[in-house]
Amino acid sequence: MLPLELCDQAAAPETPATIGHELATPAAGCFADGSRVPTDGSHLATTADASRAEFDSRRAGGIRRRLRLSTRRLIVLAAIVLGMRIFVGEASVVPTASMEGTILVGDHLFMDKLLYGPEIPLVHWRLPVLKAIHRGDIIVFRYPKDVTETFLKRVTALGGDRLEIKNGVLYVNSQPVQEPYAVHHAPVHNPLESWGPTVVPEGKLFVMGDNRDNSSDSRDWGFVPMSNVIGEPLFVYWSYDAPTARWLDENPGHRISFYASIAENFFSNTRWNRTGMLL
Repeated sequence: MLPLELCDQAAAPETPATIGHELATPAAGCFADGSRVPTDGSHLATTADASRAEFDSRRAGGIRRRLRLSTRRLIVLAAIVLGMRIFVGEASVVPTASMEGTILVGDHLFMDKLLYGPEIPLVHWRLPVLKAIHRGDIIVFRYPKDVTETFLKRVTALGGDRLEIKNGVLYVNSQPVQEPYAVHHAPVHNPLESWGPTVVPEGKLFVMGDNRDNSSDSRDWGFVPMSNVIGEPLFVYWSYDAPTARWLDENPGHRISFYASIAENFFSNTRWNRTGMLL
């Protein structure tokens, strides 16, 4: 009867009902192992501390699991966005007036790249080109003299075509081309309104801006290799009326001022009628 003696309890008479159960049932004031329950309540504090520590451990484990899950989701989302930008399409803004008449300064375009053989990063391999380029198409391409720059122009002649401009009229293979999209502001004696004749080399393109009097294009810097084409604009998703100088200004202070002005004049300067316009 050691446990009972350690707890200073009077020995109960042994009866048939209690014999064999004394060691299994701890007396009041004792733990199951027979040790004395502290009278100052310290055992309650110890139990509370253990429960709090277990709770904190579980909470920390939950936070770590949520962080790992959030990190995985961010990685997957970043991979999807990057893959879309590289292989499917991307957004861009038009800062100059060379395509004015069709595309305005401040038009924000979504560009299709998937059909034009997008390039795989690092290895510089290109996927197969799925769409043929035709005369009259608007294309996005890398500037032949500096491939870090991206230009937007209209294809006026393909490889093997004979091209000539006479008095502002475009001739391809000796046939005049109807160009309802072309804009002419200067008089016909402008040197750019008479050009050629020339034959476009195979694998090259001759491109011009629709704003024929204000466009740096193949008339100035030559042909565009087919391999430089990276896509075509699909539609205008937003158009904001601001001059070329504001879009091209790279000064950090001026950029911040410009973005602040956009926030202030968003509704008044947005060209709402151009939103969703197909090109």
